[in-house]
Amino acid sequence: MGLKQNLHNLKEKYKGTKMAPAFNAIHTFLYLPNDVTHGGTHIKAADDLKRTMNIVIMALVPCLIFGMFNAGFQHYAAIDNSLRTDVLANFFTFDNLWIGIIKVLPLVIVSYAVGLIVEFIFAVIKGHEVEEGYLVTGMLVPLIVPVDTPLWMLAVAVIFGVVIGKEVFGGTGMNILNPALTIRAFLFFAYPTWMSGDKVWVHDAVNRVGTEDAISGETILGAYAQSQEVVYSTWDKFFGFIPGSVGETSTFLILLGAAFLIFTKIGSWRIILSTFLGAAVMGFIFNLIVGAEIITESSKFYGLMNAPWWEQLLIGGLAFGAVFMATDPVTAAQTNKGKWIYGFLAGFIAIMIRVFNPAYPEGVMLAILLMNVFAPTIDHYVVQGNIKKRLKRTKVKTA
Repeated sequence: MGLKQNLHNLKEKYKGTKMAPAFNAIHTFLYLPNDVTHGGTHIKAADDLKRTMNIVIMALVPCLIFGMFNAGFQHYAAIDNSLRTDVLANFFTFDNLWIGIIKVLPLVIVSYAVGLIVEFIFAVIKGHEVEEGYLVTGMLVPLIVPVDTPLWMLAVAVIFGVVIGKEVFGGTGMNILNPALTIRAFLFFAYPTWMSGDKVWVHDAVNRVGTEDAISGETILGAYAQSQEVVYSTWDKFFGFIPGSVGETSTFLILLGAAFLIFTKIGSWRIILSTFLGAAVMGFIFNLIVGAEIITESSKFYGLMNAPWWEQLLIGGLAFGAVFMATDPVTAAQTNKGKWIYGFLAGFIAIMIRVFNPAYPEGVMLAILLMNVFAPTIDHYVVQGNIKKRLKRTKVKTA
């Protein structure tokens, strides 16, 4: 008797009990459901929530693999800077991958294990099916945190994010805030020393503080915030050979993921494009302010204001946030015009927070969470505007 049949038998045995959702979840995760529709006129399609989540995970896998190699490369390059002279020759090595395996994979395992346990507990208590919404969140969380984030800290944050960010609102499809960003926000405000600064982005940098072989892992945003020289090339910034959160550094792979999501009609191209446009406009405005010498080099805002507007799109978590966070279909705007407004404001505000908060030179997380809150309001006024236009056309025709 095969595994599928055994799982089906368990489903039937525990049908109607509190444990039924747990067995149903395992069965539908591994196999197609046995239930089929019969009769009537209805839409038949191959897409469902599980397939949608799997497509997003497929788009994230290249970022995960690259982040694993980059974790090792940034560690060794911080010790021996000469490795950066030939990045391609020194990047895809087993030594780099090994650090990624021992540091990044545990983050993924803890994220999924803790998150799914919480989901199962709520499904059993509430008596509803286990939803697949956490499949993407579980992959996003380890990609948006520093490589040395303690596992217990991540577990606490995941519990908070799943319970407070989603389950209290009713579960998948009912939350008003992106769960992954809620987890990241909890980590930042609860454990700020592990989420910011120049010692958290490179493996083992914290442990070497005060020693003879101390290493620094300052990000490009950190360097700009302190008006220091940026030593990374445009090539490094675009392809991701820079310090940062595990999966956020490679704009190239993120854009490939965006193309895949748009092709499969999972991600909204309007939100992605408008987010980049909003960030570019805000960055260009800051460049004009610097060019007009309204802000001088002595100002604490000068460094990030002086960063070229196009470079603002390559560094930090802007690209990752625009593609994988802002496009969350549950928390984003739903109307076409609303998506343009939502995305533009998210990018615009993200760069504004970067500049005006030098202690935390990354505003994508806070900008998207803010726009999550205002997304229903944006849609409301878009719909009301359409209603008024139609009423006016109706009055003209009947006049």
